[in-house]
Formats: sequence, C-alpha cells, structure tokens
Amino acid sequence: MFSRSYTRTLTRGALAAGAGLWLAGCASITATPPGTPLAQVTAQFGAPTLQCVDRQGHDRAVWSRQPLGQYAWGATVDAQGRVQKVEPILTDEHFQILKQGTWTANQVRCEFGPPAIIDTAGLPNVRQIVWSYRYKQDHVWNSLMYVFMGPAGDQVTKFHPGPDPMYIYDDSFPRR
Repeated sequence: MFSRSYTRTLTRGALAAGAGLWLAGCASITATPPGTPLAQVTAQFGAPTLQCVDRQGHDRAVWSRQPLGQYAWGATVDAQGRVQKVEPILTDEHFQILKQGTWTANQVRCEFGPPAIIDTAGLPNVRQIVWSYRYKQDHVWNSLMYVFMGPAGDQVTKFHPGPDPMYIYDDSFPRR
C-alpha cells in the first residue's frame, strides 16, 4: 500500500502536529499577567516542579517537562505570593546567564529546574559531573545543553549544546 518511508514520514508529521497542539496549550503559561497569585497559576497549570530561592534571594517557581520534555518555564514570586513574568528558561539565550559569575549546583537547579540526565564525562583524572537539559536549540533542533559541574559536581565549569541522542535514528538496518 504505502512505502515504509512514506508511512514513517506521515507518522512523524502527525506526531509533530500533535506536539504542536500540545505545546500551544502549554505555552499559554507565558501569557500569565504579572501580579497573578501563585495559587491561581498553580490551579491552572499545576504545581511547580520546583520552588526555591534564587541567586538574588527571591522566591522562584519552575514548571519543567524534564526528563523527557524540552520545555520549562520560570517565574519570580514576590513576598505577597504573586507571580511576576513567566518566561521560557530552556533556551540558548537564557543558558547564557551561566556566563555571569560563579554558579553552584543548587543555583543551576533553581534557575533551570532539575536536569534530564546527570552523568559523568571525561577520563578518570579529569572526570566531571555533567547535567544535561533537553531543549530545542535555536527553537528548532532536538538538543541537550551539557552543564559541566566539575569533579565534585558542585560548581559550573563550562556548558555547551549538543545533539540529543534520544532523537538520533539509526537507519543502518532495515526496520520491519
């Protein structure tokens, strides 16, 4: 009837369309007006994945789709429990904040939420803990942002994006 390649293309297209519709519903969290009570945001979008105190001493709420999703949103919460601007935080632009000063593991978790993967990389004498965040690089590419946390896993030493192996297909062998 249809070739395997054509069927695969149709399936991927349908999945992409479904994901787009799902994201359209989720993306409305960024339309939350500043000053909205956290309780109201929680009632509409669910409890934050994480609540913490950020680097500036402000309360912060993070809604994350990690470990398998590619999106997360963060907001500052004022002393009266009102949410300020809700913004996407797993973006190339936002990851650049890691260039400013020294970042501890707790500060990274508070800024970006829990990582998708915590692993190690490097030879034994230079092994580092690496936190990986799934995200859409340039708002298009399925990627991981690798945040290297040093040998003790307590402070950012470097970060860079790379392809997400979860989305790499091996077409070396025919599929049934």
